[in-house]
Amino acid sequence: MLLMRIIPCLDIDRGRVVKGVNFVGLRDAGDPVAVAAKYDAQQADELVVLDISASHEGRNILIDVVRRIAEVIFMPLTVGGGIRTIDDATRLIQAGAEKVSLNSSAVATPELIGEISRKFGRCATVVNIDPKRTANGIEVHIHGGRTPTGLDAVAWAKEVERRGAGEIVLTSMDADGTKAGYDLDVLAAVVDAVDIPVVASGGAGSAEHLRRAFASGASAALAASIFHDGLLSIRDAKEYLYGRGIPVRRFAAND
Repeated sequence: MLLMRIIPCLDIDRGRVVKGVNFVGLRDAGDPVAVAAKYDAQQADELVVLDISASHEGRNILIDVVRRIAEVIFMPLTVGGGIRTIDDATRLIQAGAEKVSLNSSAVATPELIGEISRKFGRCATVVNIDPKRTANGIEVHIHGGRTPTGLDAVAWAKEVERRGAGEIVLTSMDADGTKAGYDLDVLAAVVDAVDIPVVASGGAGSAEHLRRAFASGASAALAASIFHDGLLSIRDAKEYLYGRGIPVRRFAAND
């Protein structure tokens, strides 16, 4: 049986974990290494680390931070932000990332998706899509949500799958940080359009929101605010989901 995954996310800005609402109003949420270790102890299924200002500022991701995080966790690690070349991706894999996530660079240089997929495999190639409802429809944004692209989110999801992506992280800009729930309509549309796993992201405020994401076809649910703020623990989330028929990896009896 395929187990559904619970994935905390660390948005990092200048070496600190931050969180905002709708991609703005960022507040400090702690030291990334300490926060990563906390989620590893809570037995999260994976961890996503995104350097949210690297692409916008035109700099490389903080490799040292990634390396230090990888040293204190045992769960799979996905890293994104500031990846512009195959060499950037290689350095992250060498620093301890199991997967690399493209966003702005996937739009700017779509062939990079295929380059990474051929070198490290589809399973290591993730594309993060940040859609927002605009007059143009469900429009993909890049550079930490600052730049509209004119791309339709569903069409772009199909394209990144065709180019070699093995997973999509779908982060609703409209729902992000609101704790009002995932954008289930956009999620379901993308899930229906592709054959690769889709990770729901942006808007989780309760365990029930996670359940609804899985009911809409997500293979994993990513969240930040509810875990960072202690509103919900990984354990409580999994017990809630298990009790409602969602297959998740549970804790050992003595944990």
